[in-house]
Amino acid sequence: MSALIDGIRKNRFVVFGRAGMDMFADPPGTKAEAAESFRSDLGGSSANICAGLCKLGAQSALVTAVSNDCVGRFCTNRLKHYGVDTQYLRVLDGEYRISLAVYESTMDDFQLCIYRNNAVDFQVTADHVDAVDYGAYGALITAGTVFAAEPSRGSTFRAFENARAAGIPRIFDIDYRPYSWPSPDVAEEVLSRAGEQSDLIVGNDEEFGFMAGGRDKGLNKARDLASKPGRIVIYKMGQEGAVTLADGQEIRTGIYPVTAVKPNGAGDSFMAGLLAGIAEGRDLRDAVLRGSACASIVVSQPGCAPAMPTTAQLDDFLANHPGPTEV
Repeated sequence: MSALIDGIRKNRFVVFGRAGMDMFADPPGTKAEAAESFRSDLGGSSANICAGLCKLGAQSALVTAVSNDCVGRFCTNRLKHYGVDTQYLRVLDGEYRISLAVYESTMDDFQLCIYRNNAVDFQVTADHVDAVDYGAYGALITAGTVFAAEPSRGSTFRAFENARAAGIPRIFDIDYRPYSWPSPDVAEEVLSRAGEQSDLIVGNDEEFGFMAGGRDKGLNKARDLASKPGRIVIYKMGQEGAVTLADGQEIRTGIYPVTAVKPNGAGDSFMAGLLAGIAEGRDLRDAVLRGSACASIVVSQPGCAPAMPTTAQLDDFLANHPGPTEV
């Protein structure tokens, strides 16, 4: 585990996955179909992780493809706004399009509509990932969405090989989105393969359950993955907190209850808070709790990237919140 922790503590991350444009109904509480105005900002799981890391004082670079249109340029500009290194963005012509997510800031029958037709981020190729200077980073991060289609599936596994050759750990957020995959069977096989090649795996009970063939088998799947020496697995259970499995130990942590306005963005913020906490030299339990606090902050505000907290905002939240819950 020391190699994984040492890599994270360099606080420089290369992240693979998608960027997208978020449009959320304004003002908060408005249903999307009744909205007269929408706010826009950066979205997409990997882009959100990048923005969250930068706001917590880390360095992050995103490896992805964006469309050669106004929406692709919007996302590129917002990545730069949050301090994300965009040197590994490739701009593609043609009919490929960057993702668009339309949602609302209300938990009352929450709706999220994602447009992923001809998704440009699936067009990341082997030569693209080979151009990355892996030695410049402490760790590689990817969200599971990149594995849903070719050529990004094969190229991201190639990036895993490149990272291993460079001696940097691989961090995997399962992030299973059924609509992106050709079939559940393909998803189960590919995500399990990615998990076996990763040094830190983060997912929720449904995702581990899916990989195991049943939600009741999810925790045992996480335990099995965590049996590899040096690997950390974090099994999230929503309102019931999380179980962190490392070195034969199981660390149970609670959550920070808030009044949520939306459910999305929590996992991305958790990952950023977790890694930033480890990078600061905090122990694993404290880092997981900081990740949980980041998740609570994000679901309590509109948007994803703009809701990611800074270090000062996170510290203020922790100082004034009575949590976490007991487990």
